[in-house]
Amino acid sequence: MQTCIVHLLRNDFRYAARQDRDKIARALKPVYTAPTAAAAMERWLEFAEQWGTKYPAILRLWENAWAELVPFLQFDPEIRKVVCSTNAIESVNARIGPRPLPQRTSRAQVRLPGGHEPGPTGKGRKRWITRWKAALNAFEITFEGRLTAAQN
Repeated sequence: MQTCIVHLLRNDFRYAARQDRDKIARALKPVYTAPTAAAAMERWLEFAEQWGTKYPAILRLWENAWAELVPFLQFDPEIRKVVCSTNAIESVNARIGPRPLPQRTSRAQVRLPGGHEPGPTGKGRKRWITRWKAALNAFEITFEGRLTAAQN
């Protein structure tokens, strides 16, 4: 999907008042988590009715991205989580190749050699592997034979 859900939400917040951001995020979640395109359209119309007059720019952002959202809704929910989560994408990128460390890191961004970030509990790698198991299963079912062929 060219326009990621996370980026759409971030762009929405540029137009929304601070006190409405959480409400808007909660109101949009049923749209991008809907099981079908028809259900997403129903949730979208509800969102548009509730927020359209106050934030028409947000409506335009989603309407412009709608053609890219519909194919996304055909995927299994586990695949959607991986596709729309920048954390998952950044996690994969961190493990694919070395990147220069930033000059300044906060306590929450402790980085260890080898591209392994332990997280606040020290169990980051275990959580990372566990989170990908459901998505890996969904990818194998959705794209039958592609993962197995790549492993041989």
